[in-house]
Amino acid sequence: MQVSRDCSNTCRSAATILSMKYRTEQWLVATVLTVLAAAVLWWLFAPDKSPSPDANSEQPATVLPEQRPRMPQYPVRAPVEIAESDSEALLPLPPLSDSDQYFKIELANLFGKALAEMLADEALIEKFVATVDNLPRGRVAERIRPVKGLPDTFVAEPGTVDDSWVLGAENYARYAALVNMLVHADTTMVVNTYRRYYPLMQEAYVGLGYPDGYFNDRVIEVIDHLLATPQVPDRPALVRPHVLYEYEDAALESLSSGQKLLIRMGPQNATAVQQALRAVREQLVTAAATDSDAD
Repeated sequence: MQVSRDCSNTCRSAATILSMKYRTEQWLVATVLTVLAAAVLWWLFAPDKSPSPDANSEQPATVLPEQRPRMPQYPVRAPVEIAESDSEALLPLPPLSDSDQYFKIELANLFGKALAEMLADEALIEKFVATVDNLPRGRVAERIRPVKGLPDTFVAEPGTVDDSWVLGAENYARYAALVNMLVHADTTMVVNTYRRYYPLMQEAYVGLGYPDGYFNDRVIEVIDHLLATPQVPDRPALVRPHVLYEYEDAALESLSSGQKLLIRMGPQNATAVQQALRAVREQLVTAAATDSDAD
């Protein structure tokens, strides 16, 4: 019985090997036939049957398309200032890593000393650039904000129905100081300071991961995005599904962090900020057009 089983196993193994060999031969035959068929079809239908040129003959060089760097849509140049004496000439810009105190002094001169106390202590230009870049997105992380936390806390007031809330009018006052600084600043001086420090801002923007990006183009894009913030009723309705409040209107809740900020500061403040942004945009675009013509 043992011999019979061994014989049976041997026969099955042999049959398996023969089957595998047969399938392998079939696969090889099919492959060879496919290659031959392709060769025949190519020979019959090839558009050019002339002999190949001599390998030593001169071949035309392959012309690759010219790779041009992406040109900025709104180029920025440093403002041209005519000083009455050498002592009034602009000093060279500091390195980005050593620019905080210089930039803070410039901002204090533009917006008032009260602003200097509200600004971040380090990486000021980097945080400004990162915040601008993130305003059209869903959230601006607190660690990259150039301005410290505002006084007081967010206020939601009870609505007209039970378990309903509305945006508290007291929130608008939290932004009044910053809005007044922006509205009363000299727009031309603001733009000139921006243009002067632009090389450092561009460096910071590239450092965010945009090696081919141009920060001023992003600034114009973000301003346009903020100007497109929809008009909403005063004190819109809120819900509180968890710890934080959200807008009851899903369309409002889906807005970007920058547009939500404008809504949160109230209609009057938002209108004032948008007017200031329009003035800044106009000067930036005009300066860009002038710089392009100069080239």
